Amino acid sequence: MRPVVPLVLAGCLMTAASAYADDADFLRSFQGSFAGNGTFKVSANAPTVNISCDFKSGATSTSLSLDGKCRGLILMTREISADLKATGRGYSGVYIGSRTGPAQLNGSRSGNALNLGIRWAKEVNGDHKAQLTVEKTGSDSMRLTVTDTDPETGKTMVTSRIDLQRT
Repeated sequence: MRPVVPLVLAGCLMTAASAYADDADFLRSFQGSFAGNGTFKVSANAPTVNISCDFKSGATSTSLSLDGKCRGLILMTREISADLKATGRGYSGVYIGSRTGPAQLNGSRSGNALNLGIRWAKEVNGDHKAQLTVEKTGSDSMRLTVTDTDPETGKTMVTSRIDLQRT
């Protein structure tokens, strides 16, 4: 009878290699230029503003960078970027785009989305936490969504959602 441990170990290594290859292909699928529209709220009590955005995305087998600019109203323009690195079982990086300064990102992939916790540099909507989802919505499209907790109701609210198409 052959020992089972080497077979189980080999199976685990093959599964890990396959998952890594899937993540590498997933990350590289974000490569390119994107443009689109969306909405954002500066805070829970602020009105929703319609925005238009342009992003350039760089991707490797272990990293993703999104660099963009969003415009809303007549005078508002904001630079937005996220730099992520695959870290074994998850992703970590930095998000820039908030008035509070650079924010830390940590999370994991689930299907066609990266679900990332945001740790703001300063308090936003009563705490330092929010969520960023970078979702592949089609072969040439993605959605960036930030959700936070409404400090008055305790319910989850969307503070920004941007739908982008490859250009």
